[in-house]
Amino acid sequence: MREEQVQNTLVPSEVKDLKLAEAGVNRIEWAGTDMPVLNLIAKRFKNELPFKGLKVSVCAHVTCETANLALAIAAGGADCVLIASNPLSTQDDVAAALVKNYGLNVYAMKGESMETYHRHINIALDHNPQLIIDDGCDLVATLVQERAKQVPNIIGTTEETTTGVTRLYAMHKSGQLKFPAMAINNSQTKHLFDNRYGTGQSTLDGIIRATNRLISGRTVVVVGYGYCGKGCAMRARGLGARVIVTEINPVKALEAVMDGYEVMPIAEAAKLGDIFITVTGNKHVIDGQHFAVMKDGAIVSNSGHFDLELNLVALEKLAQKRREVRPLMEEFKLKDGRNIYVLAQGRLVNLSCAEGHPASVMDMSFANQALGLEYLVKEKGSLTPGVHALPEAVDHQIAQLKLNSLSINIDELTKEMKDYMDSWEMGS
Repeated sequence: MREEQVQNTLVPSEVKDLKLAEAGVNRIEWAGTDMPVLNLIAKRFKNELPFKGLKVSVCAHVTCETANLALAIAAGGADCVLIASNPLSTQDDVAAALVKNYGLNVYAMKGESMETYHRHINIALDHNPQLIIDDGCDLVATLVQERAKQVPNIIGTTEETTTGVTRLYAMHKSGQLKFPAMAINNSQTKHLFDNRYGTGQSTLDGIIRATNRLISGRTVVVVGYGYCGKGCAMRARGLGARVIVTEINPVKALEAVMDGYEVMPIAEAAKLGDIFITVTGNKHVIDGQHFAVMKDGAIVSNSGHFDLELNLVALEKLAQKRREVRPLMEEFKLKDGRNIYVLAQGRLVNLSCAEGHPASVMDMSFANQALGLEYLVKEKGSLTPGVHALPEAVDHQIAQLKLNSLSINIDELTKEMKDYMDSWEMGS
């Protein structure tokens, strides 16, 4: 079916095919069985209705885990619209189920054009939201740049990604952020787990599904050693790869060395790698000069939020031919006969070629999103414009709920211990 042939028979929406809904319901319910923290929050939201009378626009990867978040927000009384935050990450059966079985307004189709993607962003803003859940900051950036008249109506936004939080800080520094933004990515129960364990597993999963190549014995180059890079390096080594890390931050580079990885500039690593994974949130970290020296058969992928991490325009200039050899895997035949393979058009390989993060880790990330949205409502009028972190107590609450769901108990401080921690007089 052509992209323009959308389904609008139940609620205003644009999805690929409503006939996929039954499979989507199964997928949503299966993910929900491994999201106990979000389920508890959704149950409370249903009783308390913290978002009653409020409009919420959600720009996120439309997956079965995100579906459970959207349903939790809707259960809290919100009038909710959901759009995709990436043209290749939508699970079409999930989008169909949310429309047909749950009555949510969803505008998302896997493989949608950039024109459609931007049109969906404007549809989400046409909803006139008071609250925004963002993933990459495209929705907020469009609001600030093109829809400034709506800004006074915004209570606040929550942001899930490192890339998005970086954009929010830049927006605030330039004086353009006129409302509070919750940096959900900065919560420990998000970045320590989602970024490291979620990105690590799902990225390698995406590469393996796309290529069907053995990881063991290959040289994997991880570009960037933040928490996402740590996770990718850890999982690649666990599968038997030789791992090289490239970095621009001396502290992170030293950490990679101490973790047992080889560290070198990308210009050197480009000559050695069999598989490349970029996770920096920056632009053109693999550039034309790096593609020019890669091995014949090198596989290049990105797990950072935007496809700009790879300079594919420069790669195309080096190539004499470009073709798709497997689904979401393109071969660039260079003029000297070498072949370089790019996965998912340089977009998020874990969501484009696989299913994204497992539900159990998104349980914590989306608990942060849901509670961050509730915090904005509760603190309306008291939070200043700018970037804020969720209180540490909320982080600990999410971690404790997760431990409870795993039937794991931990110790508590005794009165004597608390007294000692609160004093300074006692020493050796």
